[in-house]
Amino acid sequence: MKPIYVLDACAMLTVLSHEQGCENVVALYRRAYLGEITLAMNKVNLLEVYYDIFRSYGSVRADEFIANVKQSPIIVNDIFSDDIFHEAGRLKASYKISLGDSFALAQAIILGGALVTSDHHEFDVIEGKENISFEWIR
Repeated sequence: MKPIYVLDACAMLTVLSHEQGCENVVALYRRAYLGEITLAMNKVNLLEVYYDIFRSYGSVRADEFIANVKQSPIIVNDIFSDDIFHEAGRLKASYKISLGDSFALAQAIILGGALVTSDHHEFDVIEGKENISFEWIR
């Protein structure tokens, strides 16, 4: 089975903004294109990115972004299993994190993958307390 990496919104935004750490996410894209790994993202986190682009650049750029994601190797999960639903709720209640972050974490936990993020202020308190690995991009 291929390793699974789940992107959160900040990982995607890092690439779009060419911020420090974007090269790490781009390397994962390349590996996904080659079929070496599975790259996933949930629709809640995708909405966070869409919203950010829409707010900053308008609907045309935001829609272009979604079209590009659909042509990429990213598997967008838009239907949540009961397992992910319940796990996201547990995580949000336990750690008082954002809804998007709770879904990203739950997806990574349920899929047995690593969460790709730079969001230390949200996830440092969780690392080591949950059965999840993080792929820190910076």
